[in-house]
Amino acid sequence: MNAALIYVVGPSGVGKDSLLAWLRCNLPEHLPAHWAQRTIDRPRVPDGEAHESITPAEFKRLLAAHSFAMHWQANGHQYGIRHAEITSLAQQQVFVNGSREHLPNAARAFPGMGILHITANKEVLRRRLLLRNRESIAEIEQRLNRLIAIEPPAGCAFFEIQNNDSLEASGQQLLQAVISLKTGIR
Repeated sequence: MNAALIYVVGPSGVGKDSLLAWLRCNLPEHLPAHWAQRTIDRPRVPDGEAHESITPAEFKRLLAAHSFAMHWQANGHQYGIRHAEITSLAQQQVFVNGSREHLPNAARAFPGMGILHITANKEVLRRRLLLRNRESIAEIEQRLNRLIAIEPPAGCAFFEIQNNDSLEASGQQLLQAVISLKTGIR
């Protein structure tokens, strides 16, 4: 099992970004990590993800030039991880904030990767989506009705992190999963 690539997935609003930020601040020094920057065909927003923002046309050009180690479409946008973002796999764990729908493709490209599925119960997720105030109530209900169970690909380590409680409690679950991926001890 080679769990140097850690593919993080979960529904929108579940708190992936908050948990990954917590992990960055709490990851022990003996567990070096790289946080792969995503390339997305949308502008940056204040207090949002520090992704590489490009136009849809530029994304299409980079895709044709095989500039991405992985790429997917979600929520009306194109997402990519450039090859340079994963070149340090031999020296450290590399975290990719990925897509649930792209999971089977990522597992074929990176056999044995680790998968961290961040989830929360439906009521907690509904409350968080309402607080974000980015979508209508009808859109939120549609999103909640599309929640899918994750079937981990064969040969991949899989951990599900319940983010229903405090950031600290969920962060500790996440940290234990990352340590397990690094050491191979479950």
